[in-house]
Amino acid sequence: MESEKGILETNILKGIMWAMLASALWGTSGTILQFVSQNASIPAGWFLSTRTIISGIVLLSIGGFMYHKEIFNVWKDKSVILWLLAYGVLGLGANLMTFYLSVQTGNADASTILQYLSPVFILIGSIVFQHRRPMKSDMVVFLISLLGVFLSITQGDIHKLSIPMNSLIWGILSGVTAAFYVVLPRPVLKKYPPVVVLGWGTLVAGIIFNLHQPIWIDTPKLSLFTILGIGAIILFGTILPFLIILHALKFAPSEAVSLVDAVQPVVTFILSFVFFNTGLNLIKVFGAGLVILAIFILQRSHRKLSIDKNG
Repeated sequence: MESEKGILETNILKGIMWAMLASALWGTSGTILQFVSQNASIPAGWFLSTRTIISGIVLLSIGGFMYHKEIFNVWKDKSVILWLLAYGVLGLGANLMTFYLSVQTGNADASTILQYLSPVFILIGSIVFQHRRPMKSDMVVFLISLLGVFLSITQGDIHKLSIPMNSLIWGILSGVTAAFYVVLPRPVLKKYPPVVVLGWGTLVAGIIFNLHQPIWIDTPKLSLFTILGIGAIILFGTILPFLIILHALKFAPSEAVSLVDAVQPVVTFILSFVFFNTGLNLIKVFGAGLVILAIFILQRSHRKLSIDKNG
């Protein structure tokens, strides 16, 4: 029994650590995204079409190398097709779009903090649709993290926003779609490998985006640095972190995985200060500290709950 508890505790911690790595990669790519979206004047439609279609092809190629023709089995399974389509359109595609527009109209550090609101929407969804009673520790984590978000967005002044209103709206919507991204693929992941689920989901999003804006039409002028930036976003902001976060869901619950997204705004805040001279504000730093505190509470509470349930 003790060994089973130890294995379970290790698995929960493993899932949280994988999720933290994914969030750090997203935070890094968010800073690169700010450069590409603002300095290179890349239209949102063309960028999203390029990012998703290339990522989808690469991921399915990896999946085909690993699982061969089995990657097509998902389309023969009527029980998961709708979940996969919803994941590609409402989860992955919508999240990439809303986050890009939030960064393009505002700044990366504020947008990533807003996206961290996703746990609130997951909690609301679980209460409304699953009739789940939230843990007391979850409520504490939510309050602490939301306070951190408030301090970062307003710099402590309720009458002041550090980003434009349209960026704020897109950022909140990115939090909603981030919740969809975490929840929607779970029924599919129970039957199929993460790389297959992610590959098809990304390709679905890429097809939808290309129906609106094909990558071969109205292609913007691209410098070498812009091409390298787009490549880095595809690798470090799409392929690797999405694969890692899906892998993390095999060890930790969706609520825990989404809350660990707190690493993303901290990383982006630091990099934005270094590369974009956003200004060092003590209130923002305090807000980032609250986010880190929320992660610590999360780790302890979810590890203890899982061990108690299985002990």
